[in-house]
Amino acid sequence: MSVGGEVVIGLLILVGLVGIIVPILPGVILVFGAILAWAIMTGGAGAWAVFAISTVFLVVSGIVKYTWPGRKMKDAGVSNRALFLGAVLGVIGFFVIPIVGLFVGFVLGVYLSELQRLGQNQPAWQATKHALKGVGLSMLIELLGALLATATWLVGLTLT
Repeated sequence: MSVGGEVVIGLLILVGLVGIIVPILPGVILVFGAILAWAIMTGGAGAWAVFAISTVFLVVSGIVKYTWPGRKMKDAGVSNRALFLGAVLGVIGFFVIPIVGLFVGFVLGVYLSELQRLGQNQPAWQATKHALKGVGLSMLIELLGALLATATWLVGLTLT
């Protein structure tokens, strides 16, 4: 593969990493797809080993991302309905308020759902804070998996 092609792959991976932090772009899919494209274009056992190891990092982080924070939120008493309503209002907020609408909508959705369920401001706000911590933890786990996949690709790029 040419140096220009490798630079394009690296830029796609970088955009994917940004997409994990700013959930507008499909971050993990971009990282996965870029490393897959690199493996196809580079060929050879080494490139496919890099792809396989990167895939394991992305899959494991994806599984942990959905299990660990979810369990912590459930233990804290955050309802699934609150998370669903937060996601719905987050999507609506994304289109109503550019850039920050996703965050504002999610917080508002979780808070309103928990306020309706619990009937008191303080417990509803506590549940909302737990939901925000869970979402932040999910993002960090996903970012860690993508960074490990990226590091694997960089090692493979150097060695192949």
